[in-house]
Amino acid sequence: MAERPPRHRRIRSFVLREGRLTPGQQRAFDTLWPRWGIDYAAAPLDLGAVFGNAHPVYVEIGFGNGESLAEMARRHPERNYLGIEVHRPGVGHLLLRLDELGCNNVRVIRHDAVEVLANMLPAGSLAGVYLFFPDPWHKKRHHKRRILQPAFVAELARVIRPGGLLHAATDWEDYAQQMMDVLGDAAALFANSAGGHRFAPRPDDRPLTKFEQRGRRLGHGVRDLLFTRRA
Repeated sequence: MAERPPRHRRIRSFVLREGRLTPGQQRAFDTLWPRWGIDYAAAPLDLGAVFGNAHPVYVEIGFGNGESLAEMARRHPERNYLGIEVHRPGVGHLLLRLDELGCNNVRVIRHDAVEVLANMLPAGSLAGVYLFFPDPWHKKRHHKRRILQPAFVAELARVIRPGGLLHAATDWEDYAQQMMDVLGDAAALFANSAGGHRFAPRPDDRPLTKFEQRGRRLGHGVRDLLFTRRA
């Protein structure tokens, strides 16, 4: 019999290490998911139908506990937001926050962002993508797990419309430099809004999270990268 070709498993940028849900987070999944949640399916979304309007759509990848996403949605009711996260406690926390704020301009997908972008988001469907404080995978042997790699940047370029925003932020200096290098190599797709190889000042539009405030107290500098999708 002919030998089957070896299967190459994709290296994931996350590992699920989640603990138990709090009672409130479990209630959020039971009662609030039908309102804000979208189950993963390998089929393109009709974002206009999902949100019930034609407002521009922004995606936050890996939203953690969702505080930044909820705050952006509160500030900008004229925008739609799609949050992608794999960890159930963070999703549950966001659902509770959205219910508290009454935000109707957010939807949530609990799944691998790489697969969501590839299979659920049509080309040119997004006004912007946020990647705030992704897992730095600080050990050198784990750098291959970092989400911002050339193939992922190409997928971001597919789903972000011309003129759209790619905004990344990290408090790990070496990861910030790698991000800058990867995006610099994609200069045909994205232009650095700060010019050259420079990081951008922290924009007022990015909410200051407890995570970032704690990092500042520990002396961690935060670097923002703002890039625009070229036409």
